Amino acid sequence: MSEALIAPQVLQVGLIGAGIGGSLSPAMHMQEGACLGLDYTYDIIDLQVLGRGVADLSELIGNAEKSGFAGLNITHPCKQAAVDLVDELSADAAVLRSINTIVLRNGRRFGHNTDWWGFAESFRRGLPGASLERVVQLGAGGAGVAVAHAVAGLGAKSIEIYDLDPARVSALISQIEAAHPHCTFVIGKDLPDALREATGLVHATPTGMLGHPGLPLDEALINSRFWVADIVYFPLETELVKAARSKGCQVLDGGGMAVFQAVGAFELFTGRRADAERMIAHFKSLQARSSARNG
Repeated sequence: MSEALIAPQVLQVGLIGAGIGGSLSPAMHMQEGACLGLDYTYDIIDLQVLGRGVADLSELIGNAEKSGFAGLNITHPCKQAAVDLVDELSADAAVLRSINTIVLRNGRRFGHNTDWWGFAESFRRGLPGASLERVVQLGAGGAGVAVAHAVAGLGAKSIEIYDLDPARVSALISQIEAAHPHCTFVIGKDLPDALREATGLVHATPTGMLGHPGLPLDEALINSRFWVADIVYFPLETELVKAARSKGCQVLDGGGMAVFQAVGAFELFTGRRADAERMIAHFKSLQARSSARNG
């Protein structure tokens, strides 16, 4: 049979979360699928639009399974709740107790977390050779856990973590320290002092997002002695990114993490290798158009 007569692989996936109508994931996934000759559909399953909540997650996953979905991405506020609704967790998902990807295959559900890998891959590409001797991290929420796991996995010797709720820092450290015996995790107490010795600063709070403008720390504390990595990607040029660049820091914006978590999920869903550079270019064009509409 000729190649032209072979029907493309048909895949249906979706994203479950709240307030996700503006997500760039569907377009990123479907464009990459089209480039690889796949018949690839990506649905938005928005809890707010449906009038549903986290308590309905089991039913929504079950509906997708019955409809023949190959998988689901999971986002806020469902990442932790989804852990108890899968049959098997990847090693990293088991550490993080949070999943953003569920592969549905042969009647079983496999939970993965590609957020941490997305940050790690972005860091490897965007800040090659950056010192991880003494890292300061702002934020100990769900994203903060994934990022700290990634930074420790990249080889950090020390990570000092700050959050408005010190209990969240303690919980984060208890959750991941056993997986990283080479890394010392510290509950942050004096940010100015920590930054005088830091080799890098990671920002993992919502500050800087549309609707949450501003800087997560005093601009005077930013210094070219350390690199700065932000996980916020809408907008890409957060006030932190702008300030760090103006001070001469090596800077990593949040776009890479957004793209590479999608690369990881795409490959899990399809079993095909994504073209990361193509997905980065597509993300940038989508992000620019979205920013123009909202600006």
